[in-house]
Amino acid sequence: MSHSLSPARRPLAVALLAGVAAVGLTATASADTSTAVTYDCQASAVGQTGTFTVSATVTASAPGTVAPDSALTVTESVGSITVPTSADGYTVKSINGIKLEVPVPANSTYDSASLAGGSNYGSGTPSVSEASGVITISIPGPISAGTTFTLPTLTLDLTSGSSGTITSSLSGTSYSSPGLTFTAVLSVIGISVNASAVGYPSTTPTLTSTTIS
Repeated sequence: MSHSLSPARRPLAVALLAGVAAVGLTATASADTSTAVTYDCQASAVGQTGTFTVSATVTASAPGTVAPDSALTVTESVGSITVPTSADGYTVKSINGIKLEVPVPANSTYDSASLAGGSNYGSGTPSVSEASGVITISIPGPISAGTTFTLPTLTLDLTSGSSGTITSSLSGTSYSSPGLTFTAVLSVIGISVNASAVGYPSTTPTLTSTTIS
């Protein structure tokens, strides 16, 4: 039966997500800006569900201006993250299935996306895809507990529209429509148990703004 985590249990949820909540949240291109982002999160494991918040600083960049119907590139890179080895008395074995969603900015058209670089993110091959105006970065893993890893750099190629402003942000509006998901594998009395986590920005941040002119 699912119920709210007691204060003693909340470290389980926090530790599982704290190291991974920053996935995709650091971006670099031409004009850097930093934005504080808070994710409202929910984690479920061993019959318990808890809600909590995780904060991160997003450094993003994009051209300040772009001509109408012109190409522009946005690059997003992620710093080093260490997977926790334990959470509230449970042994964390690994994490896998990390997915971060980023919307295609309004007043722009998605052309392509690519991933390059990164290290120690497991044997699975990272991928990026776009569907219905949402870009999804997928890191299959598994990434073992205690591993410090760096995710690949995401490069987005866009075409500006005829007018307006192109603003980049993060996806996710609720627990049922999250912008971040992953699975942690825990050892509970010697049995592997999957713990799922979802999160979404408490407010939709504006990471970059490009004026079409």
